[in-house]
Amino acid sequence: MIPGESFYGSIPVFRGFTSLMDPALYSPLPDDWYVGVADIVDSTKAIAAQRYKAVNMAGAAVIAAVTNALEGREFPFVFGGDGASFAVAPDDLELAREALAATATWVREDLDLKMRVALVPVSAIRARGLDVRVARFGPSANLSYAMFSGGGLAWADAAMKRGEFAVTEAPSGTQPDLSGLSCRFEVMPASRGLILSVLVMPAAGVDPLAFRRVIEDIIHLVERSPDAGRPVPPQGPPLKWPPQGLDYEARATRGGSLFRRRAGLLAFTFFAYILMRFDIKAGGFLPKVYKRQVVENSDFRKYDDGLRMILDCTVELERALSDRLAVAARDGVVRYGLYQQDAAMMTCFTPSALRSDHVHFIDGARGGYASAATALKAMAAAS
Repeated sequence: MIPGESFYGSIPVFRGFTSLMDPALYSPLPDDWYVGVADIVDSTKAIAAQRYKAVNMAGAAVIAAVTNALEGREFPFVFGGDGASFAVAPDDLELAREALAATATWVREDLDLKMRVALVPVSAIRARGLDVRVARFGPSANLSYAMFSGGGLAWADAAMKRGEFAVTEAPSGTQPDLSGLSCRFEVMPASRGLILSVLVMPAAGVDPLAFRRVIEDIIHLVERSPDAGRPVPPQGPPLKWPPQGLDYEARATRGGSLFRRRAGLLAFTFFAYILMRFDIKAGGFLPKVYKRQVVENSDFRKYDDGLRMILDCTVELERALSDRLAVAARDGVVRYGLYQQDAAMMTCFTPSALRSDHVHFIDGARGGYASAATALKAMAAAS
């Protein structure tokens, strides 16, 4: 086991999503690492009030803040729609703590949402008989995403919700460094019939092999079907000016009054819109290349102790997925939530538009992962 920040970079990247349940792909986190978790309190109410963009912006802000605090050093993270999870080496613990504390304050003061944040020692997770194992999935040659297994991430999230390992908010007025965080693209309407948010978790005490078989069935069902695909259009997501997310991006920007930040962003986003709209090269920025990378780098499927996917699919495929999961639930193998909507949305983290590793987080545009989680909780309560 390799200590420090070199651990994550040493994990080989795998390319085929169908192999994600192979335990050989996952490496155990070093025992002295920490797991960070964050989520929005009462996200269901915020979504009922149609505050989808605010909820997604808050979740992505966690990843942006920690990435910037670590000055771009690689670390494993996963976006969960209304929150995020990650892991850091002990040398980065205090930087991550400060970033989490500042993000919680910013979310409350600028987005009018309440965010829980916690940092959990990996040793505390293993003391409960669970583990945190990490793999690296490469959706393209541009970058890789972390995948988590072992049950430890789910336990850390539950512990945070019980009030354990909490990180206290930073003083009022503290703002994290959210450079690169934006949501300039428009929502992406379904092209095959509907956008389906999928969340599948193991039932309590289930045989890991039985759960693995169900997840592999679901992935193969999607991969082999012509009725499903990524929710990002091949030509890239729609772009208008001024962008819908301008106010959120202004609030994420440091320096000057909110009015001045909005004005500055109006000018900058207009310039960017013209470049993208008319495919104008500027310095090293190539709009066609960037748009292609946006499509390739879209984070629409992942695994973090459970399967999460945002699919553009037909009603027929949704029915097939629902039938397969219903059988697995009756067999006591899974708990799951599905949520249908008419569009997907994208929140972007682009530290530099001249690099190819910009990240684009995908969620359903009318509730997404949070609504799928609500359906999952309802199923668990009824069982």
